[in-house]
Amino acid sequence: MTALSDVRTSRWAALTALVTTSVLLTACGSGGGDSATGSGQPRSGGTLNFAVGSDAGCVDPQQVGSNETIYSVRQVVDSLTDQDPKTGKIVPWLAKSWDVSSDATTFTFRLRSGVTFSDGSKLTAQVVKDNFDAVPKLGALGTLAEGYLSGVKNTTVVDPLTVKVTFSQPNAQFLQATSTHSLGIESSASVKRTPQQKCSDGVIGSGPFVLKQYVQNQSITLAKRTGYAWGSSRWSKKGEAYLDKLVFKVVPEAGVRAGSLQSGQVDAISSVGKADEAALKGGQVTLQRRANPGVVFGLGLNNSRPALKDPRVRQAILFAVDRQQVADTVFPTGTQAATSVLAHTTPDYTDLTSDLTFDAAKAKSLLDAAGWRAGSDGIRARAGKKLSLTVKWFPNASTNQPALELIQQQLKAVGVDVVLKQLQVTQFAATLQSGDFDAVWGNVTRADPDILRSSFSTELANSYQLPASSLDTALSEQAATVDSGKRRQLVGQAQQSLVRNAYYVPVVELQTQLGVAKKVHDLNFDASSRIQLHDTWVG
Repeated sequence: MTALSDVRTSRWAALTALVTTSVLLTACGSGGGDSATGSGQPRSGGTLNFAVGSDAGCVDPQQVGSNETIYSVRQVVDSLTDQDPKTGKIVPWLAKSWDVSSDATTFTFRLRSGVTFSDGSKLTAQVVKDNFDAVPKLGALGTLAEGYLSGVKNTTVVDPLTVKVTFSQPNAQFLQATSTHSLGIESSASVKRTPQQKCSDGVIGSGPFVLKQYVQNQSITLAKRTGYAWGSSRWSKKGEAYLDKLVFKVVPEAGVRAGSLQSGQVDAISSVGKADEAALKGGQVTLQRRANPGVVFGLGLNNSRPALKDPRVRQAILFAVDRQQVADTVFPTGTQAATSVLAHTTPDYTDLTSDLTFDAAKAKSLLDAAGWRAGSDGIRARAGKKLSLTVKWFPNASTNQPALELIQQQLKAVGVDVVLKQLQVTQFAATLQSGDFDAVWGNVTRADPDILRSSFSTELANSYQLPASSLDTALSEQAATVDSGKRRQLVGQAQQSLVRNAYYVPVVELQTQLGVAKKVHDLNFDASSRIQLHDTWVG
């Protein structure tokens, strides 16, 4: 993997954090379709009030990794391509067609004509180039977008509506990356703003909605873009969106969000928790869910810590976790225990259930072999030092604390002391960059297996301090091959290496679960289990 510079590579340290802090949406529930059910003819007009649990403190799609903020800012920008959530296929959006070179180093996009941004400026190949050229300047919060463009040699304007992106080596993941919010296209005026200005003031996009007001930790308000006529080829409605206005209200308490939905104060809510499912079922609410692709919820271990350098200790932690108990006890109905480091909805997922069994006896045996002996309090020690693990976590989902408290009990049963330390969401990126942690709790959503490379390759930020190994080779080669069968094999090898060496401790898959009033129709998930509101209507 060729990084753009040492500075850029170092910024990868924030990647997992940013996505993680975002994708911690507690979830799962009844109903598994792509949209809320309902009947009647679609109608234009009205406001959708949506309660979310947190605010990322930034309204620039290129810098946001938090799902609950992505829900809103995604509506402001369009992407070059889109991804079908059912098939994973990449389909046209701002780009009407594209070519990929046989070695996956060159991607040529032909843009739709007539697309404008909300400031009236036109979409051109130069604007796309300006966007991609500016990504390295985004800083720590831009690591998602930066990662997708890592190794880029240049972006060139072929003609006013044709742009070519060339990489220094094969980069199979890039086409899918162009469908993400992180590479959503912003106007030239926005590109010229500082990252801080874009975070606080928002951006000018070509999307179906326009940012009208942002009050940090309170609300994000969007208005329909009049004259919009270049939606994704996946969308059923042509032209403008149905809804006139979107209001995303920050309501941290899950129970309060549920109560607001029941009472009709809001029309939809994020992160429906287990405790609120029963109250919401059977009323004028649909519980809507979709499994998130990408890296599952788990313990991201700092493999450079003295105790964690020993694979026997890491494997003991892996075997000591009863994943099914965590899924059944803490998470919403239907949440699946992890069966790999990737969720089963991720392309090229490999089922490693047999490697992720709960086996407390095996965990104890491994710790015995590693020389850790149980003391009078049951906690193991070696050479006078207790086997203690501080897990840092962030309060952006109601399941985080109870899940970790249960894992804390499970690890204590085999003699591992776990200390839980809560930090603010805004501290996550700095925590990973500093390496000042034993373990962090989180997950990373992406509908492409290259998320393993961006999370675990030692050739990038190596946030979890893995040792160099054959894992790096598998991760690099899967990103370089255009052979789908070979890529699947390499991704499978990478998953096996991560699990069998216990570099990461998978626990549960993330299911995004929303509560949606039955009067709300066609509130659709995208391929990353976030939402698209162009086709949504209320009636």
